[in-house]
Amino acid sequence: MPSVPTTSTGTASPAAATYTTIPISGIDVVSRSAQNLSACLSRCRPWPEFLATISALDFPPSISAAYIRFRRNGSYFSVNYAIIITACASLSLIGSPVALVIIGFVFFLWLILHFFREDPLLIWGHHVSDWAVVMGLGLVSVAALWITGPLSSLSIGIGVGLSISVVHGVLRNPEGLFLDENDAVSNGLIVSNPAAPGSRTGGTSFTPPL
Repeated sequence: MPSVPTTSTGTASPAAATYTTIPISGIDVVSRSAQNLSACLSRCRPWPEFLATISALDFPPSISAAYIRFRRNGSYFSVNYAIIITACASLSLIGSPVALVIIGFVFFLWLILHFFREDPLLIWGHHVSDWAVVMGLGLVSVAALWITGPLSSLSIGIGVGLSISVVHGVLRNPEGLFLDENDAVSNGLIVSNPAAPGSRTGGTSFTPPL
């Protein structure tokens, strides 16, 4: 697994995942991954704020403004969008309960064993590389889709979820949304200024939001 990214001062970045090189049991790996997943879901923004009001919806003045607006909303409401896409995909399989259970379980494996795993995976005392995990999950996914056969319905559901997310991201005026410093930097709203006086780590300059 990769090492922990550090800042210029030599301390670990608070936004970086912490990886361990100490082998732990498979149960502990799953438990830590579940905790990471739970922490991610806790970043879901309140749904009333997501839905907003009619006054918060308008058309962007230009394509570039639409892109910047979508990028900012995408960062701020990323967990909400992921939930919407997952819900639409699940609804598309509601007519096939077996397919819904199998695909849902495979999706859960991807989350636990790949996206939110931060520890080496050991099976029968042997370390399993990340590449092998991805290949194994890919084969399981293909087998699940081949057995249940819901690819067309699943594609429609994911497409609907993506469309809803894109439309919301473009029409939702991000004016007034609160972003912490890490989110603002990632969106280009705050630019680090190492030459700023009075700060050992440098200052920040703000770019006015659209």
